[in-house]
Amino acid sequence: AKGWTNLHSYSSASLHHLKNMIRFFLLQNRQGKTRLSKWYVPPPVPQNGSGSGEAEKIRIEAEVHRLVTARDKKYTNFIEYNNYKLIYRRYAGLFFTIAVDLADNELSYLETIHLFVELLDSYFSNVCELDIVFNFNKVYSILDEYMLAGEIEETSKREILDRVKLLEKME
Repeated sequence: AKGWTNLHSYSSASLHHLKNMIRFFLLQNRQGKTRLSKWYVPPPVPQNGSGSGEAEKIRIEAEVHRLVTARDKKYTNFIEYNNYKLIYRRYAGLFFTIAVDLADNELSYLETIHLFVELLDSYFSNVCELDIVFNFNKVYSILDEYMLAGEIEETSKREILDRVKLLEKME
């Protein structure tokens, strides 16, 4: 009970920190098939009560795919969508998309996407879509070592890959 009564003692800066986080991370191919979907904040359920959280995720994923694939290359890789910002990057036939708060730094999240691709590339020795499809548990494991609860947990490629290999030995 004590923790609830002390909520007022938190500074506005520490409460603001709770708002700065990754909402979701998607990996989709050109055809619209979602290969990886990690939601750190549940999607808002429609006001009219029609549909579930899962149905809303599927709807949002389809809409995100439509937005990023149809976007002209002459524009930036940042799209304001609903109450957050989509930052995406295309590697070969795959689109990596992160949804973050509107005030977050876009360039840092482009680097976040790039490091994740480097992690996959190092782990799978030149990653391709089939590696992700057939080893999705490993891909989620790598992502979980990199991001935790919507925040970047570790930025050292060597450290992340060492942890994933250690977890493999424990299996």
